[in-house]
This record gives sequence, structure tokens and C-alpha cells, in this order.
Amino acid sequence: MSSITQSLRYILQGGPPETGLPDRVRAEIRAREDSSERLISWVQLGLVLFFSSLYAIAPRAEGTAGFNFVPIALGAYFLFTVLRLALSYRFELPQWYLLISIGVDMALLVGLIFSFHIQYDQHPAFYLKTPTLMYVFIFIGLRALRFDPRFVLTTGIVAVAGWLGLVFYAAFADMDSMRVTRNYVEYLTGNSILIGAELDKTMVIFAVTIILSVALYRGRSMLFEATRDQAAAKDLRRFFAPEVAASITDAGTSLEAGEGSLREAAILYADIRSFTSTSATLPPESVLSVLAEYQNLAVEVINQEGGRVDKFLGDGILATFGAVHPSDSYAADALRAAEKLVDCVANEQQRFRDVGWPGRLRIGTAVSAGTVTVGVIGSKNRLEFTVIGDAVNRAAKLEDANKAQKSASLTDQATWDLAIAQGYDAKPVETRPHVEVAGMLRPVDLVVLVDQ
Repeated sequence: MSSITQSLRYILQGGPPETGLPDRVRAEIRAREDSSERLISWVQLGLVLFFSSLYAIAPRAEGTAGFNFVPIALGAYFLFTVLRLALSYRFELPQWYLLISIGVDMALLVGLIFSFHIQYDQHPAFYLKTPTLMYVFIFIGLRALRFDPRFVLTTGIVAVAGWLGLVFYAAFADMDSMRVTRNYVEYLTGNSILIGAELDKTMVIFAVTIILSVALYRGRSMLFEATRDQAAAKDLRRFFAPEVAASITDAGTSLEAGEGSLREAAILYADIRSFTSTSATLPPESVLSVLAEYQNLAVEVINQEGGRVDKFLGDGILATFGAVHPSDSYAADALRAAEKLVDCVANEQQRFRDVGWPGRLRIGTAVSAGTVTVGVIGSKNRLEFTVIGDAVNRAAKLEDANKAQKSASLTDQATWDLAIAQGYDAKPVETRPHVEVAGMLRPVDLVVLVDQ
């Protein structure tokens, strides 16, 4: 019973509470609701234009004797709909205005139905048989476009109240001659009232309203969850390369640690010279500002050359070429990015000085190609998407070797030869065969891409 009470309270409140939702998710939900209101207004405008056109070209029904209220009602509703549409584009429509709009919808429908007995000079029981009542489901359905059960429930309740009012008026309008009957044939062929038939209509309107309200309550719950998940997915794409984020969010099954695949790729490692010692003399906000400027520049260069940043390691950057998605020029692209990054940093010194870096900001880069494992590592509750392999370790050690070699960018001979085969056409600054590199078991043939 408590769960039913809670569900009814949620429906009356417009669905599940928004507690726990970030402000940006609430703003996204409000934006979608505003869009829904504009859609409702456009549909209403289309309906009134359709019915106006139909009324203008259709043959007039015979038997009319009284005043015809239809043109006036359609004209007034057209003006109200245009006003509602215009206001929906200027600001968020307040709830009181939306409730008034529901009242106008039902007043139009109930008023038209009521006018039929005047137009055709018949007893009020005459209008109870009009098929115009079915339009009430259009108005109820329109409110479902907002995905808020409160407005569907309100529309249905107002519609039921309006119809019961029409039935009550028809039953007691002429007390001298009782119009209530139990004869179904008499009800269909004359101006008599069959209470059971009117209750059936009332129950159908009410049942449709409740069913739609419950469905919208459940749909609104999913809307909240979907909007929150979509916001999380957008944030995820800021932490990972787009292809990596897509592989996570679009995975058919839950990702587990240990899943991965082998790829031929090139790894670029970049690092700022003397960053630790220099940053110790700077305010924290200056350090972060310098890092932000440098990383924005580096990401732009790496992306332009077809690479993807795997992770930021403090002032270091680990980028991959051909790991996230296969490439036929991964080694050539990585060497171009390594050289270009050094040149761009050298040419943007004023940019770093403006945010507080003293002196000249210098970086070192290194590239190594080979077979790497691309996949998921970590525990059940903490996963990380990364690359593992000898090429990753070798790139980090080659970058560190820049200091001893007094160079700004290095690679090994095997990576250089592969890049040349893939279309890389630059000339090396120098080749240095059989160089002892710290952390490597055997001497390495080095190729200097950019001298210090």
C-alpha cells in the first residue's frame, strides 16, 4: 500500500523527485520540457488549421436552425494557440499558464459540444451523442508529449468534470419531461439519456487518463536516468578519446578487467623539462594554468596528426597512434606529431609566460612503435582503459634519454624505418648507433628528430 501511495504522490508531483540530480541534468530536463511545450503548440496549431480548413470546405450538416458557434470558437482558439506558441519561444512557460491552457482546450471542446443543441434547436440530451467527444483523447494525448503525468492527469480530470457537467445539465435542463431512459433503442433514436452509456464514456476517459499517467510516470523515470546517463557519457568523452568513450558507452556487455586486443601502434611520450623544480616556486593556480595551456596545445597537435591522448601523467602526456583505431600510417603520424609538438611549444612561449611560467618552457618527446595490448585493466570496481606493451615502456625511456642526448625529440631506428615506409619524408637531425639508454638491456640505435 505504501508503494502505491508513493507512486500516486510521485504522479501528482510530476514523476520521480529530482533530488540527487546534478544541476546540469536538471537544466537539460527543463530544456527538453520546453521543447515539448513548443511541439505541443505546433501540433495544436496544426490541428486547428486542419479542422478550420475541413470546416471551410466540407458540406454543411443539414438541420441547423440556431446560431453557429464553430467559426468563433475555432478563431478564438487559433489566436490563443498562436500566442502560446510565440510565448513558448520567448521564455519557459510557467505551470499556471499551462494549466490555463488545459482549461482553454477543454472549454473549447465542452463549449462546442454544448452549442450543438442550440445550433440544431434540440433538447440538451441531443449533444450527448455527438462524436466530437472523441477529440478529448487528442487533447489528453497532446499532454503526454511533455512526459509529465501531472498534465495528463489534469487534462483527464478536467475532461471528466466537463463531460459530467454536460450530462448533469442535459438530465436536469427540462424537469417537466424526464429524459432519462433505460431503453437502449430509445436512447439511440431519440433525445433520451442512458445513464449507463454516459458512465461508460466517463470511465473510458478516466481509464485512458490513468493508464497514460502511470505510463508517463515510468517514462519520466527513464527520462531522468537517460538524461543523467547522457550527461555522464558527454563527460566521459572529455576524459577519453572519442573512440574509447564510444567503446565503453556502446559496449554490448559490461566491460571487465582483462579484456583487450593486440594492435600495431606507435606511442608518443612528451614531458616538460624541469617542471617539478620550477612549479615548486609558483602558486598552485599558475602551475595549473600553465599545464592547461600546454595540454590544450598538445592535444590539438596530437589530434591533428591522427593520435589520441591515452592519459595525462602530471606534466607528462602519453598518446597513441593506431591503438584506438587501426591506421596504415601510425608510425609516420606519431613522428610528425612529436616534431610538430616541440616546434609549437617553442613558438608559443608568450602564451606560457602570460599565465605565469618563468623563463622558457621546454619539452621533450619520443616515439616508439610496436605491438601493444589495448584493453581494460583494474579491479571489479575501478577500471581503466589503457595500452600496455614494450613500445610504451620504450617510448618513456627514450623520452628520458633526451636529457642525456641533449635532444628535444628521439625515436629508435626501427620506428624510423617503419615511418619512412609509411610515407614519412623528413630528414633526421642525426643518427646515433649503439647508444646505452638507461632502463634498456641492450644498446639502441637512436634517431634524433629535433635537436635541443
